[in-house]
Amino acid sequence: MAATTNAPTFFFFLLLSSSFSFYTARANPNYRDALAKSLLFFQGQRSGRIPNGQQIAWRSNSGLYDGELAHVDLTGGYYDAGDNVKFNLPMAFTTTMLSWGALEYGARMGSELPNTRAAIRWATDYLLKCATATPGKLYVGVGDPNVDHKCWERPEDMDTVRTVYSVSAANPGSDVAGETAAALAAASLVFRRVDRKYSGLLLATAKKVFQFAVEHRGSYSDSLGSAVCPFYCSYSGYKDELVWGATWLLRATNDVRYFNLLKSLGGDDVPDIFSWDNKYAGAHVLLSRRALLNNDKNFDSYKQKAESFMCRILPNSPYSSTQYTQGGLMFKLPQSNLQYVTSITFLLTTYSKYMSAAKHTFNCGGVLVTPTSLKNLAKQQVDYILGVNPLKMSYMVGFGKNFPKRIHHRGSSLPSKASHPQAIGCDGGFQPFFYSYNPNPNILTGAVVGGPNQNDGFPDDRSDYSHSEPATYINAALVGPLAFFSGKTK
Repeated sequence: MAATTNAPTFFFFLLLSSSFSFYTARANPNYRDALAKSLLFFQGQRSGRIPNGQQIAWRSNSGLYDGELAHVDLTGGYYDAGDNVKFNLPMAFTTTMLSWGALEYGARMGSELPNTRAAIRWATDYLLKCATATPGKLYVGVGDPNVDHKCWERPEDMDTVRTVYSVSAANPGSDVAGETAAALAAASLVFRRVDRKYSGLLLATAKKVFQFAVEHRGSYSDSLGSAVCPFYCSYSGYKDELVWGATWLLRATNDVRYFNLLKSLGGDDVPDIFSWDNKYAGAHVLLSRRALLNNDKNFDSYKQKAESFMCRILPNSPYSSTQYTQGGLMFKLPQSNLQYVTSITFLLTTYSKYMSAAKHTFNCGGVLVTPTSLKNLAKQQVDYILGVNPLKMSYMVGFGKNFPKRIHHRGSSLPSKASHPQAIGCDGGFQPFFYSYNPNPNILTGAVVGGPNQNDGFPDDRSDYSHSEPATYINAALVGPLAFFSGKTK
């Protein structure tokens, strides 16, 4: 799809659709403020004992006995979205994306770099427990989602069973293990210069977890069934996580064995999506770094795949398979569409960065794609999320004047422990809180929700989880692009 460079060319940015260029022309959001708030959100998702200095003050301790049913300590980590469950597949992806953001854009983060590291470490401390608590097991989640989702209660009041889930040689989970290894390996690079001992522990654990993923192949969806499906089913299978894990371990170690494993895994898909479930596009972009920045011809095939992906995303590429709303938002799937927008936008800014460093361009048929082409599209997506859209609605809570007030989030929608010390049981939160039209009493600053529908509409309805629920992986992928656009260095 990424055709040769001798095709008839013209600059992509001249071709931006007039239907949404109006919005981009007026955009000037405060990216630095959005970056700070996007990281603050993670404090609102914390499970475990809340530390001193917590800025999301309406949250307090929760899940302090997580792991007890398996006689291990699995406290900490993040609740994935608006519920009180810890799902490790999306949590590990969240961690990988936060780490990648710190690695690519740390120089642009300024005072937010320590906050980024803190957000990563809150996850990696938990993932290390999951990987090391019991030999031969990788713990992959806490809390029965089928029970939890029937309740509307604060995490501080949880009285549902905190079932512990794991994978092993007998019940494999190469997908969740591969992603966990990627997260630990990526984070090891983040901490390499600031905490060498911790970085070493992360990398050593990543290697062991990845070895388990490779030696005992199988999908955690098959092993755990309704505990993870349909919530975070590994729909794409586990091969993409093996590719992703090997890619990050190659980056962290430069060990040729990981490159050989990548070759042995054979050809992989060139999708038009990137998410907690499907990692191919992310791996291709990261591997293309060696082709573009190191001029290593061994990685040219990944560069070609990365550019084929871009050709499927760019709106005026002849190979585009991506829809855009009238207001200019990339629209992939109806449920929580912004998760795909933020993840793909991360790849746009990152590949643009690599292209700029290498003074590289490529073609989608007759369309010349420059670093500016990718940067402009990424900026348009970020600006849309921050309020440059037909509704003038910021989809980041607490950013701008007009933002979602009734997000699908238990802790945000229920009164805090400070204002309502009495416990709110499983059913106690539905009336009068869940079904109320009143705005949520607690502002989950920085949370990015699922976003508008394909017509740029947004009802701001608490029960409409497809559009009104935030998630850690939506935010994690946005941190990098926000740093990219807020930073002063090139």
